[in-house]
Amino acid sequence: MSHTAIQIEPGAVPQESGLMRAGVYRGEGRVVVEQVPIPAIGEGEVLFRVAACGICGTDVKKIQHGFIAPPQILGHELGGTVVRVGRGVSKFKPGDRVVSFHHIPCGACFYCERKLFSQCAGYKKTGLTAGFDPNGGGFAEYVRAMPWIIERGMIALPPDVSCEEATFVEPVNTALKAVRKARVAGGEDVVVIGQGPIGMLLTLLARNEGARVYASDPMPGRRAASVRFGAAEAFDPAASDLVAEIRRRTCGRGADAVLLAAPSPALVPQALAMARPGGRVLLFAHNDPVLQLQFPAAAVGVEEKEILGSYSASVDEQAASVDLVFRRRLPVREMISHRFPLERIADALELAAHPKHDTLKVVITHE
Repeated sequence: MSHTAIQIEPGAVPQESGLMRAGVYRGEGRVVVEQVPIPAIGEGEVLFRVAACGICGTDVKKIQHGFIAPPQILGHELGGTVVRVGRGVSKFKPGDRVVSFHHIPCGACFYCERKLFSQCAGYKKTGLTAGFDPNGGGFAEYVRAMPWIIERGMIALPPDVSCEEATFVEPVNTALKAVRKARVAGGEDVVVIGQGPIGMLLTLLARNEGARVYASDPMPGRRAASVRFGAAEAFDPAASDLVAEIRRRTCGRGADAVLLAAPSPALVPQALAMARPGGRVLLFAHNDPVLQLQFPAAAVGVEEKEILGSYSASVDEQAASVDLVFRRRLPVREMISHRFPLERIADALELAAHPKHDTLKVVITHE
């Protein structure tokens, strides 16, 4: 991962009702707090005020490596309060607290029929924006939601669920999709490599499926947290031979599934070596468009190990992810290690990109 510094140029708090503050991506490694227009809404649309927005690893990659064209307002793990509704909106009213997905599939195309929702052309359209090209918008004070999102991707919060907790609905969905795509089952031995926010969710969800989960991370604070949250053991990859340790605990076979939540290309052959013959390796973090991977062909062609990919959320897991967060079946509040106001978004992004030993989830708060 690049170590390009993320810079910030603080802007004055706007006094005009038609302006808001936003962290605007202005080019590789550069986010600027600016005054931008509050989005105007049309028929069937909703404007809501963002209360909290989690920082996703994908946001960090886009900003650090310049994978998108500026200007953009990112942030898609967000919850807030409806302040204005367009004509024809009856599902929500001003004052309702909501959490919202930013992608929703059409439900009727070739890919949707095969439940490959993230490959649907409609899914690839972003339905939340704070201005410029739609790209989530949670790093701003207000976000405009488009009709198809309101209809099937926006969810009212119960009174006892905070907006901070609600920011986990989308990442929990993505992790749940990955765990189920890897066919994790009760009684299996599963390894999760990387215990950042997504890796931690993969650990929690694999444990929920009844698997015995072994975790790996170079940071002692993250290893301690993974054990606290239910991992059987957590290993320091620099201090142990992880392949040998896992084989020792599985009668020499290897893990049934290895979930890879760290983007290093070198971890792919290690994950394959860690999996038993016929086992599964799921790549979660390898979504860099220029990254190339190499691995021994015999691991797949002779030992019949599967390499799987999982990207983004699934509408089929929407109800389950909401239930996991709203009913507090996962300790998501304990996963928030750092909170930053919007004015300090550069510090927040820098910490998310280069975490310290105790860094888990980093959240931008607006209240």
